[in-house]
Amino acid sequence: MAEEAKAKGNAAFSSGDFTSAIHHFTEAIDLSPTNHVLFSNRSAAHASLHHYADALTDAEKTIELKPDWPKGYSRLGAAHLGLNQFQEAVAAFNKGLEIDPSNEALKSGLADAQAKSRSTKPPPNPFGDAFQGPEMWTKLTSDPSTRGFLQQPDFVSMMQEIQRNPSNLNMYLKDQRVMQSLGVLLNVKFKPPARGGRDEAEVVDSNVADAPREEIKVEKKREREPEPEPMMTEEKEKSEKKEKAKKEKELGTVAYKKRDFDTAIQHYSTAMEIDDEDISYITNRAAVYLETGKYNECIEDCDKAVERGRELRSDYKMVARALTRKGTALTKMAKCSKDYEPAIEAFQKALTEHRNPDTLKRLNEAERAKKEWEQKDYFDPKLGDEEREKGNEFFKEQKYPEAIRHYTEAIKRNPKDPKAYSNRAACYTKLGAMPEGLKDAEKCIELDPTFSKGYSRKAAVQFFLKEYDNAMETYQEGLKHDPNNQELLDGVRRCIQQINKANRGDLTPEELKERQAKGMQDPEIQNILTDPVMRQVLSDLQENPSAAQKHMQNPMVMNKIQKLISAGIVQMK
Repeated sequence: MAEEAKAKGNAAFSSGDFTSAIHHFTEAIDLSPTNHVLFSNRSAAHASLHHYADALTDAEKTIELKPDWPKGYSRLGAAHLGLNQFQEAVAAFNKGLEIDPSNEALKSGLADAQAKSRSTKPPPNPFGDAFQGPEMWTKLTSDPSTRGFLQQPDFVSMMQEIQRNPSNLNMYLKDQRVMQSLGVLLNVKFKPPARGGRDEAEVVDSNVADAPREEIKVEKKREREPEPEPMMTEEKEKSEKKEKAKKEKELGTVAYKKRDFDTAIQHYSTAMEIDDEDISYITNRAAVYLETGKYNECIEDCDKAVERGRELRSDYKMVARALTRKGTALTKMAKCSKDYEPAIEAFQKALTEHRNPDTLKRLNEAERAKKEWEQKDYFDPKLGDEEREKGNEFFKEQKYPEAIRHYTEAIKRNPKDPKAYSNRAACYTKLGAMPEGLKDAEKCIELDPTFSKGYSRKAAVQFFLKEYDNAMETYQEGLKHDPNNQELLDGVRRCIQQINKANRGDLTPEELKERQAKGMQDPEIQNILTDPVMRQVLSDLQENPSAAQKHMQNPMVMNKIQKLISAGIVQMK
């Protein structure tokens, strides 16, 4: 089922229907939550819709499940690129290339990330040239106002830092020595603000180097800081409207809780008229319509909320809430129309906006209801019997895949028919598909506990898997309902032969090795071997025969010993 959902997701992705692709990949993940490929595929679908945050989450899960898979890092880098996290993208692509240095997708992604990273670097410091080369030190040494600073190690260290990276200048601007040095290097001398609120700067004419220095004061009037303007009338009115609408919403909520739905609708409608930039008023009115069974009005309001929300770029959670409410109304209507597809579509769209657990639960319920209706419409026991007979014909001809196809159709037509499950279990067993055969046999017994074939099918699978004790129990359970069934009696006899063969130590080395390997994988055998009491019993069997005889008188201990013998772990001689 997971593979089927994955295939649907891949088909939808290939056709450009990324929303449906996400839905199908999500369904597959629910069925197979440790499959890294499914998270990778859903990450790609999210990225195609520019939902980069969701794409990043899926990419990280992909790497968590399969850290040595290069494509996971390709997905991670693409998600970081979409979020403008260029350094993180570079790191992701580099990590992937460590695993697969020849991967072209990773190389291309790395090149894009590096190009965008370079294009977003901050512009160079405009004063950078003043700090370059030995001229800086010459100027600072020749000027009396800065010459003494060069005897101070911390100042020299700061200037070296700035010279290495002019962008570091911003870190040291509060230091008056740095400001004084900057003035010397730029031929501008900074002074603190003079009284009266004026800024003064002394400019040195660089063309009069030999003449006595004359300071020419250039005064610049401090511009009056603009006084904060009073709130514009339009903004004030808008603020007042929002407050008024909010109060109407609160009154509507109070009425809703009192189940005074007409009053609630009036207040929410008034809030909508006052402020059309808050879609919560629309979704709240839709909730009232949903509660009162006015589903068409609810759906209409939800559509308005979605449309208006996208115009206003509202919070995606609000848009998702409106779509979920619409899906709920459509689900209610589908109970009469039997058409759950519109509701499913609404829930799927809601999940692409925001993956809310409640929405996912409602989607699963709608899909389950749709499936149940389809099964009811498809239910036809007569056609089911015909399909089962067709399967029987193919079974006789040993065409087991064709027989399975007809038995499956028979089950769809009549899911309560144990014979179809029994026959399909036989086909699976013939094809070596033991897990599927066991599942069908157990379903057969579940539908009809008195049906002997169900027990014989299940026990046959267990016998084939060399689980002789389990097969014995299944045959004996079937004999309780049909004591004279020859097939079940023969099965018991075969199990006893195999169990006695192990008890006598008649297993070949290959059989013993195979049985031991299988037994060690059995959780029950593992529990027996780790039980301190049983470990003492096994020790006594080898070293203290008299104590072992006492242990053998305990039925529970004897039963566990028998299981170890059957598994080939213990051999009695």
